[in-house]
Amino acid sequence: MPNSAFIIKNGFIIDPSQNIEGVGDLLVENGKIAGIYFKNGKKDPKKNGAANKEIKTIDASGRYVLPGLIDMHVHLREPGFEHKENINTGTRAAVNGGFTSVCCMPNTDPVNDNATVTSYIIKKAREQGICNVYPIGAITKAQKGEELAEFGMMREAGCIGFSDDGHPVTNSLMMRRALEYSKIFDSPIISHCEDLLLADSGVMNEGAVSSMLGLKGIPSGAEDIMVARDILLAKLTGGRLHIAHVSTKCSVALIRRAKEQGIRVTAETCPHYFTITDKAVIGYNTSAKVNPPLRTEEDIEAIKEGLRDGTIDVIATDHAPHHKDEKLQEFDKAPSGISGLETALGLSLALVRNGVISMKQLAEKMCLNPSLITGVRAGNLKQGSDADIVIIDQDAEFTVDADKLLSKGKNTPFCGVKLKGLPVITIVKGNIYERQH
Repeated sequence: MPNSAFIIKNGFIIDPSQNIEGVGDLLVENGKIAGIYFKNGKKDPKKNGAANKEIKTIDASGRYVLPGLIDMHVHLREPGFEHKENINTGTRAAVNGGFTSVCCMPNTDPVNDNATVTSYIIKKAREQGICNVYPIGAITKAQKGEELAEFGMMREAGCIGFSDDGHPVTNSLMMRRALEYSKIFDSPIISHCEDLLLADSGVMNEGAVSSMLGLKGIPSGAEDIMVARDILLAKLTGGRLHIAHVSTKCSVALIRRAKEQGIRVTAETCPHYFTITDKAVIGYNTSAKVNPPLRTEEDIEAIKEGLRDGTIDVIATDHAPHHKDEKLQEFDKAPSGISGLETALGLSLALVRNGVISMKQLAEKMCLNPSLITGVRAGNLKQGSDADIVIIDQDAEFTVDADKLLSKGKNTPFCGVKLKGLPVITIVKGNIYERQH
């Protein structure tokens, strides 16, 4: 049960949904936000609905208080791949990283392409998860790109969007139909943009590093061409398109132009795409193998500009845990993916310190915008909302230790890297969790 009442005192509260920024107190009662009281305000939370009660106090002096983070792109692996991750370990990793809500991708076994699997995930999350879990259904049955999945039944069962993530929808007519249905169900179509023929079974970014290592490269055009196609289909249909894990300079430019034309497109990127380049692969480091692959410094700068000017709406993790033995294979055979839930905030706060974006913009990209795109009731500190909150110590430093991650996935290219900024307390519906490690 959540704490019946407590006050978060003296924190710097940011809630873009209410255009709030300032030092104040936040009162929580029975798992809900009861009110925000600024130092120059007239109200005292101790006298508001909690009079004559002993109220727990959390001192947030010198710390940020934000809505709980929302990750709209995670792989919880359950059902079917519990050796990589499960709903319990994945949600514990999420809360440890400051996330109170996660949206899980459908490439499970069986694929989440029907209401039965959707219902299973929701039931398991209620029983074993410690944060909010929102399933994303497959666009096509078994993610084979041949027949549309049952959008209506999955939506009714609890899916908040649709994606064949990990597999591009190569059939343009199929993608057109999906975008048309997105209008009926008011749900985003989340696109994994990759031209598989152009990617040609590559394993890292095509360029000087791939040539030096003798590894088959994936040209940036493999992403760009599909981004362009899907934008044109969104224009044709008026559907709701969301571009997943943007990694290239050209993709950013295409999305920016589409938004200028009024096309209904939103986009996300991930911390690894604005932090490290394909040079992280040197030494055949499989922890840096990800799809789309790590790109170049030029791409990083374009992504930062896209975050700055609003072209890129969301910072997601694409949390993709794998068993350590799978990543110990030769580079060509190792699976792609980075375990990102517990390092995302520390990596993203570097954008704030370096003046790329403001703390309010960070809250928009990790709290508000994911909620607006997916339609989940979260990402704000409005009175009456669930008490999903994160308290951040922006000065706390920690060194990433893969062995101490709560996720089963220890596959991170940031092992040994010192990060600055920690979610010291994460609160989910009034339940208080302190950061571990």
